[in-house]
Amino acid sequence: MLVNRESAEAPAQARLLAQMQLDGGGADAEGHAQSPLPYTGEAAQAVVLEALRQRQRELEDEQRRLLTQLESRRAAPADKPRASAWEDTREAGADNEDQPAVLQNAQAAALSEQVKQYNARPRKHFFAPSTSASPYAQYVDGWRARIEQTGTRHYPAEARGRLYGSLRMTVTLRADGSVAQIDIDRPAPHAILNQAARRIVQLAAPFPPFPPDIARETDLLSITRTWHFTHDRLEAGAP
Repeated sequence: MLVNRESAEAPAQARLLAQMQLDGGGADAEGHAQSPLPYTGEAAQAVVLEALRQRQRELEDEQRRLLTQLESRRAAPADKPRASAWEDTREAGADNEDQPAVLQNAQAAALSEQVKQYNARPRKHFFAPSTSASPYAQYVDGWRARIEQTGTRHYPAEARGRLYGSLRMTVTLRADGSVAQIDIDRPAPHAILNQAARRIVQLAAPFPPFPPDIARETDLLSITRTWHFTHDRLEAGAP
């Protein structure tokens, strides 16, 4: 769920997951609101996440600096040979003197390939309780509401009033809102519910594109939820 304020102390027994900790609040003794609330403060998780991203950027800069240094050394002109009183010979000399240059070229090539592969990889974020950050909370809450509405509307006819169960599924979205991958991590006891869950995601897609604050940092967003098929309704809860 989403909350609009944060408490200094963490609750002793948390019942829900939110974008920041809140000990108590609200007048309803049971249940909780489903509508999203505006974000009004920076969560502690967001601060930690930003620190990790800053450290990642520093490591990437250091890697690029090392690559530039190696490439500049490789491109530098070779030292002029020193004059020698010895006569020229056709015999091959020891190749130990060539090893530093060979090793330097190999290091530069390997590091260059590593940087290319690193830059080409998609930036992926997993949205789960231990890694949730405030920029993702409202988008994922909207995704959940859309899934539940679609799932309730298209509840499998063969299961109505007869079959119930739960499954855990991870849905990976691209930045444009299209579905990249669907993985059932823990299937339901009835195959028809597993098939229905996949079909519900396909019916609900495409989802809204990532907001700018998410798209800047993430190419793929993986959302893990436990799907509850019960009383002819679908509810997507915490993993």
